[in-house]
Amino acid sequence: MEETKPFKISKQIVKIAFDRVKANKGTYGIDDQTISDFEENLKDNLYKIWNRMSSGTYFPKPVKAVAIPKKNGGTRILGIPTVEDRVAEMVAKIYFEPGVEKLFYEDSYGYRPNKSAIDAIGVLRERCWKKDWVVDFDIKGLFDNIRHDYLIEMVKRHINEQWIILYIERWLKTPFKMQDGTIVERTAGKPQGGVISPVLANLFMHYVFDDFMSKEFPTIQWVRYADDGVLNCVSLKQAKYIIKVLDKRFKTCGLELNLEKTKIVYCKDDNRKGNYENIKFDFLGYTFRIRSAENNKGQIFNSFIPAMSDKAQKDIRKELRSYRIQRQVDKSLSDIANMFNSKIQGWINYYSHYYKTEVNKILDYFNSILVKWVMRKYKTIRSKKRAIKWLAKIAQRDTKLFAHWKFGIIPMAR
Repeated sequence: MEETKPFKISKQIVKIAFDRVKANKGTYGIDDQTISDFEENLKDNLYKIWNRMSSGTYFPKPVKAVAIPKKNGGTRILGIPTVEDRVAEMVAKIYFEPGVEKLFYEDSYGYRPNKSAIDAIGVLRERCWKKDWVVDFDIKGLFDNIRHDYLIEMVKRHINEQWIILYIERWLKTPFKMQDGTIVERTAGKPQGGVISPVLANLFMHYVFDDFMSKEFPTIQWVRYADDGVLNCVSLKQAKYIIKVLDKRFKTCGLELNLEKTKIVYCKDDNRKGNYENIKFDFLGYTFRIRSAENNKGQIFNSFIPAMSDKAQKDIRKELRSYRIQRQVDKSLSDIANMFNSKIQGWINYYSHYYKTEVNKILDYFNSILVKWVMRKYKTIRSKKRAIKWLAKIAQRDTKLFAHWKFGIIPMAR
């Protein structure tokens, strides 16, 4: 029988929360305690979390601030809580998320159970075939600018447990500890990196955007993944109008539409005559634009479809160059496969759903790095032609050695 405390929190839920945090992995916070360190005294550590949360005496430590590059340039601050704070946030999430999840709309895809970025891209792909215009909108620093007072009121609408409201308020106010050791207080936003941050951001955007659009403009379809959003419009006039509406709406709610990055796109294809300055846009690592396609009769036509973006390809090439694989001649081919197969499989899993030609360019690029590795490692194989032939033989003999070889993407002479 559990001890009597002001707040009723299950010890079993605390253990489940830890298991989920462990499965998510992640690095340590400001106390340098890893998940393995925490696990060494697991029973006592989980009891301390349960005891403090149940009695109202739980206070989170400052989150470790780490600057990470943004996809559109610049950096954003990722906040890394300690392991015990991640467990505490997971406890609250387990209690809180089911109640708000049922509110959310079908077209909200970010960080939700049984939904993915690929689902969002697939839906958007079909809608771009049906409507000529797209508004690709950008919000300035959603996670940094969420108003605490508005968010707490939203939370209170959907939860009766006072301890959840209490601790969400504390997490919102938890300061950053910067790399130089300085403490920075926060008056707005919820740092990316927190366990409960995604569901809180979704709740905020549910009221600010999703619910607003669905009720005020039910004929305009939209897709949103966290702070990335796209609307499908029937005309240029409608697209221009909805940007003005959203600009006003976001300002009312303490956010700002980035008008420099928000753009109207014409979904150009064979059936859409005329032109417009923007005929492509990026969404979740895919570029939507006119591309040649083949129908079931073997006829070639031009359609507006997604494929792995140039930006994603450039980023992966830059990442691969940083590993200097061709210089790791102390490694065997199997070592390199073990080092990179999970990454390669991840690229295949994400980018091969639509228009595989683009992701194949990255896989071919990886093969070219392997060719350079062979030429450096073996003194008897100095020519590119011989290195390709050597690798091709291995690829044909052991198709499963590298994740992409089993799909026939092997080194070949051009």
